[in-house]
Amino acid sequence: MSARQARWWAGSWRWALGAAVLVVVVWRTGTGPFVDGVSSLDGAAVALGVTLALVSTLASAWRWHLVADGLGVGVPVPTAVASCYRAQFLNTVLPGGVVGDVHRGVVHGRDAGDTGRGLRAVAWERSAGQVVLVAVTAVVLVVLPSPVGRGVPAVAGLATALLVAGLLLARRRPAEGTTGVLRLVRVAHDDVRSGPLGRRSWPGVALASVVAVACYVATYVVAARTVGVDTGLSTLLPLALLVLVAAGLPLSVAGWGPREGAAAWVFAAAGLGADQGVAAAVAYGAIVLVANLPGAVVLLATGGGSGG
Repeated sequence: MSARQARWWAGSWRWALGAAVLVVVVWRTGTGPFVDGVSSLDGAAVALGVTLALVSTLASAWRWHLVADGLGVGVPVPTAVASCYRAQFLNTVLPGGVVGDVHRGVVHGRDAGDTGRGLRAVAWERSAGQVVLVAVTAVVLVVLPSPVGRGVPAVAGLATALLVAGLLLARRRPAEGTTGVLRLVRVAHDDVRSGPLGRRSWPGVALASVVAVACYVATYVVAARTVGVDTGLSTLLPLALLVLVAAGLPLSVAGWGPREGAAAWVFAAAGLGADQGVAAAVAYGAIVLVANLPGAVVLLATGGGSGG
């Protein structure tokens, strides 16, 4: 099997899993929630979602700008904004949910003369956002009631132990070696110690990530309210964050699959009904798709190349 075939199969099983989740959701809930999620949207909800997406995209672009500067492949903020919009659009229309970001890293790396660092900058930027999302979710699940609240202390304890172990390992640079794993570990060590996540960069990266997460959650709340979910925010916030964590998994089919599956599960567990959860997730997906349409304009204008 060639390397290209191996990569294709590696991606195919993830997309197949995401599609399977979506099929199960449709089988259990029918198509009604999908229709309700789209038909319930109005101009005000979409306009608010577009505004929130602008703020989150600016935050993500600034985060990427900081990380790329730390790696020595700086990207101007205006270019970063355009490239982030393009990547987000590709993520919402292509399988996997990360194709746009891979494209963003490759294009910027080529423009900067170092494709490897370009890809690393995007990988660190995306990872930082996911880490903050998971951290915020853990805090909210501890503070507010949720259908998975009983398991949070054990999961939080395990995550803390892993984080401490990772920090201790980061203090020591691995010995020289030739294996791919050792080279990867050394690169990650150097990046964390003095690169894109060094002491000068991480406060801005963390702040940008918090702003982006707040916008995602607010968009989900708008979507949920639009489809008729009238429960209090103290109940809705944990559910929204759990769905967003699932949506970040690289298993989706153009953004669909894990998001709807997680929404059906957590909303049903909270006593709100799987149908409402799926409808809210579908409305969220529709809002995100419309909000990312500027990325299609960037794609057409650049022919898939640099967003600057």
